[in-house]
Amino acid sequence: MSTVDLTGQVALVTGGAGGIGAAVVRRLAKLGARVAVVDLDAAGAHRIASAVDGIAIAGDVTDPATMPAVVEQVEKELGRLDVVHLNAGIGGGQPGVAALDLARYRKLVGVNVDHVVYGVCAAVPALRRRGGGKIVITASLAGLTAMSSDPLYTLTKHAVVGYARAAGQAVAGEGITVSALCPGFVDTLLLGAAKEEFDAVAFPLLTPSDVAEAFQSVLADGKPGEAWVIQPGGKASPYHFRGVPGVGGGQIPPQVVLGSG
Repeated sequence: MSTVDLTGQVALVTGGAGGIGAAVVRRLAKLGARVAVVDLDAAGAHRIASAVDGIAIAGDVTDPATMPAVVEQVEKELGRLDVVHLNAGIGGGQPGVAALDLARYRKLVGVNVDHVVYGVCAAVPALRRRGGGKIVITASLAGLTAMSSDPLYTLTKHAVVGYARAAGQAVAGEGITVSALCPGFVDTLLLGAAKEEFDAVAFPLLTPSDVAEAFQSVLADGKPGEAWVIQPGGKASPYHFRGVPGVGGGQIPPQVVLGSG
């Protein structure tokens, strides 16, 4: 894994009070960054932030006003913004193919998709002021393949991967790297009751620390628009997308499809 020195830099992490977010907060602090911990859980955000000499910001990331306010507060209190980890996410928990709990669906899209768009739109101007920076979005393997047990979660993570790929190419020329991190199943509260099922068959799970290590690899080596995969026992690496059929059946390379070629 490549080394990263973030001494003097400032990062923010959404969903930073627990699970993957808390592990990434600790990793960023270890690499030298001051970290703003953003979470709906105010007490949890303060607990993690105080442990790493960071700042805590409580807020609902599904509110369009939250992420612009977060970025403004980070720049005001910490003086700059260099690294953004848009990590907040929830599970769908319903099939969504014959019946739909509309309130739960809207909340799922709000956290998993809307917050990512709000976060990127708020962060890019701040990163431009620094001459560049990094945005890493937590997606999932469900953003690269079908997870039939939760089609709605799959929908949101496919959207996130697509957005990261396109947004990454859109701002690459400004020194801003937008990429996605797609972990397999991680041992966090998001698993819910499925954790017992995984344990019963000794299914290997990633730890939040594993994902934080993969996050560091993306920071060090990630290219604009890439989606990195991490699975138990393996190393983080970029996923290789195929091109789509072009005129006459030839393959159009992904970077051309994304508009950079």
